[in-house]
Amino acid sequence: MVLRRSLFVSVAFALFISASIARAATIRVPGDKATIQAAISSATNGDTVLVYPGTYYENICFRGKKIVLTSRYCETSDTTFILSTILNGSNGVGSDTGSVVRITNGEDSTAVLQGFTITGGSGTNWTDEHGAGVYREGGGVLVAGCSPTIQFNLIIGNTVSKNSKVTSAGGGGMRIGDGNPSILNNVVVGNTGRYGAGVVLNYTGATVRNNIVTGNSGGQDYGGGALWINQNGPAPKLIENNTIANNAIVAVYVYQGSSTFRNDIFWGTSSSSGAQLVVRAGSQTVTYSDVQGGFGGVGNIASDPQFADSHFHLLVASPCVDAGDTAVALQDRADTSLPGSALWPSMGGRRNDMGAYGGSRARVLPLVLSLTSAARSGLVLPGEIRLEQNYPNPFNPTTVISGQWTADSRVTLVVYDLLGREVAVLADGRYSAGRHSFAFDGSRFSSGVYFYELTSGATRLVRSMALVK
Repeated sequence: MVLRRSLFVSVAFALFISASIARAATIRVPGDKATIQAAISSATNGDTVLVYPGTYYENICFRGKKIVLTSRYCETSDTTFILSTILNGSNGVGSDTGSVVRITNGEDSTAVLQGFTITGGSGTNWTDEHGAGVYREGGGVLVAGCSPTIQFNLIIGNTVSKNSKVTSAGGGGMRIGDGNPSILNNVVVGNTGRYGAGVVLNYTGATVRNNIVTGNSGGQDYGGGALWINQNGPAPKLIENNTIANNAIVAVYVYQGSSTFRNDIFWGTSSSSGAQLVVRAGSQTVTYSDVQGGFGGVGNIASDPQFADSHFHLLVASPCVDAGDTAVALQDRADTSLPGSALWPSMGGRRNDMGAYGGSRARVLPLVLSLTSAARSGLVLPGEIRLEQNYPNPFNPTTVISGQWTADSRVTLVVYDLLGREVAVLADGRYSAGRHSFAFDGSRFSSGVYFYELTSGATRLVRSMALVK
């Protein structure tokens, strides 16, 4: 009798799960609903709101829905969908509510925000849950008491400003409070705020992994041009494999509380002191990180990371390549075509690379240099050229090599064999700003590893590729 009853319960549970999956729907914008908010309002838990390319002048609220809100990036991992699907919050629904996206009604990790350019936000007048007063926070994204997944977004050009109703203004890019979200593979760039111009973590747990935080400015009130941290939350804070570079004032300011930093790069702040990571109070664990000016901890270094381009990829000779934590669980993804090597955008061998392109979650991110010059104004970038991995790789017999640069440039692209002999010149001349692709035909060459070198002025970038016949 017990066995039969258990079997009945198991079958009933399976049928319930199957029915729940069957009810999950994909709501397309603007195909099914004219606006993103209308699609969210009509969605039920488990649904996907799929947004097609375009600019959407909306201020969005998840309204407690445990849904996936995504661009078409979800279909192919093509970062052009991130750049072409724009949430613009400049037409705020009210003078006190100008966040582009609000997730503030108990959403959990199944609530996903993915694949957008999030811009034009001015934040929301928000009463601090811990009695500190009213603050203007969350220009791009405002999260309170929730644990969503925020991934593969470009959060750019959001500004929170102090007004007569608030004590201060922070979290220009994102404000996270009192939850345990996952913040993964985002580019947070060109946002402003009087503290935590890039990201605020207030009384929260969080996993902050494989993000680039750059070109954010402010921090006049409490510091934190890139990241501002205050107090502990319901879970630990892990800040791992991020590149935090070229932000204003003190890049990372810990007001109070404890966090674990691992495999990060902190470099290039504009402050006169050059301080990258400042702890006012609390205990921080910092390991296997590159911190300009130095910071005590196992495996930490204080060396120029040698960024290869304007999107913070690392040169082959960078001291951050294969310098992260040695744990197997943290290894870079494997390049199956080159045994023992890491898969692009990681470099070198399998040991974790410091920065946003290290570890098992490392992925290609949307290029800052793909933005218009107006959107990039005021950003201090380490270079103006990028060389991409050829595709396909390995190849037989043809492959395509692409590069991007932000100004008209004289460029050469040359292919060499393992002995350093020149086998093909794919480009030699002046090319306009933008992305350019060049085909290489290996029909006349034998199987093996080849190198291709892109040169423009004093910049020289090299990658390898495998011809397999």
